[in-house]
Amino acid sequence: MDAAGSSPLHIVIFPWLAMGHLLPCLQLAERLAARGHRVSFISTPRNLARLPPVPPALAPLVDLIALPLPQVAGLPDGAESTGDVPSDKFDLHREAFDGLAGPFSAFLDAACADAGSKPDWVVVDYSHHWVAAAAQDRQVPCVMFLPCAAAVAAMAGAPPESRAEERQAIVKSMDAAPMFEAELAAADFAAEDDPSGSRPSISIMSRYFMTLKMSRLFAVRSCSELEPDAIPLLAGLYGKPVVPLGLLLPPTPDGACARGKNAEDDAIMRWLDAQPAKSVVYVALGSEAPIRAELLRELAHGLELAGTRFLWALRTPVGVQGDIIVPEGFRERTGERGLVVARWVPQMSILAHGAVGAFLTHCGWGSILEGLQFGHPLIMLPIAGDQGPNARLMEERKVGVLVPRNDKDGSFSRNDVAGAVQAVVDSRVFAASAKKLQEIVASAQCHDKYIDGFIQHLRT
Repeated sequence: MDAAGSSPLHIVIFPWLAMGHLLPCLQLAERLAARGHRVSFISTPRNLARLPPVPPALAPLVDLIALPLPQVAGLPDGAESTGDVPSDKFDLHREAFDGLAGPFSAFLDAACADAGSKPDWVVVDYSHHWVAAAAQDRQVPCVMFLPCAAAVAAMAGAPPESRAEERQAIVKSMDAAPMFEAELAAADFAAEDDPSGSRPSISIMSRYFMTLKMSRLFAVRSCSELEPDAIPLLAGLYGKPVVPLGLLLPPTPDGACARGKNAEDDAIMRWLDAQPAKSVVYVALGSEAPIRAELLRELAHGLELAGTRFLWALRTPVGVQGDIIVPEGFRERTGERGLVVARWVPQMSILAHGAVGAFLTHCGWGSILEGLQFGHPLIMLPIAGDQGPNARLMEERKVGVLVPRNDKDGSFSRNDVAGAVQAVVDSRVFAASAKKLQEIVASAQCHDKYIDGFIQHLRT
């Protein structure tokens, strides 16, 4: 129990179907379980199977609830995470996700039927308006949790009153963004799911604010030490309590855990062992990489031109043949100083390795935090979603540089990549700023207090 005489809570957590949401929600579940609370963690079977195992001591308190994703015509088989889905099929993925409304309601009915297992709270993600509605109908309060920076959540301003204001909110939030990024955001977040009109459609922006309206609390993956101004600003905009949960990073790997779980991981770590300290640029564009093949090839040429050592975790975009990504002869020309790994890699172990000195990242919030946890300056190549705003926040904090982009189409050249890599690798300023933020990001004691504060909010 988290306090003397306090009975354990039962908390349902239902993340969005993307690894950048599933993983921090799992960390939240484990931290709640470590304080004696019971968690029902809901996702689809394949997504649950991808998650790292819950530590044995906590597993009895974390129930993994699998709800099979309904089949939708045109959606690839097994496409349960957004990382499995081509970008032109995202609307079908959301349609399949909406098909979980009935199974979730059935789960909640069963849980509420037993007084001893009725949930005390449901933690819902950003597009789960029907989860919040089902909980509200059963008098179970909701926390809306967004695993992103508070400043990014605040950019769109107060909840809009109409559909017309939704697009205005998106435009406002993209004031500082290049044209290609602003247009993509408007298309993704303010557009209806089904342009043909053959299905009921709700924009992502509408989903977000519908969920927010039905939630009693808004929780964010941040802390006052990192964002002292943004969290109170967000509370004022949303008109309800905003609760930071800390940064929800996985434990730092050490000892045998840091060496990898199989022979392929061990080979990566042995390669790093052979490199000089702080000499390697780790390159990873997240678990989804919705980036055009020709730009990935340009990235490869840029790494070659930069002349630095690199370890590239290359994620081939869905629907693209892997052998057309890497330019002909690239591996041979860079083999003495570079390693390309076209598979899942143990990112935390790599970032923790002493040979790594900088991180070329797509700027997902989780990846930024993991890089800063080890004090690495950032070479920033944002692709979609909140990644552009995240990158600009980090640029303001002087922890790295953005790769220059064409304002109209987002393209970049190999020279742009090489210049950004060299600017970060050669700068003491970026390294010093990253080390300063590491003191906040890597402080387990700091972030534990936010979980304790969150539990107190749930109790009161």
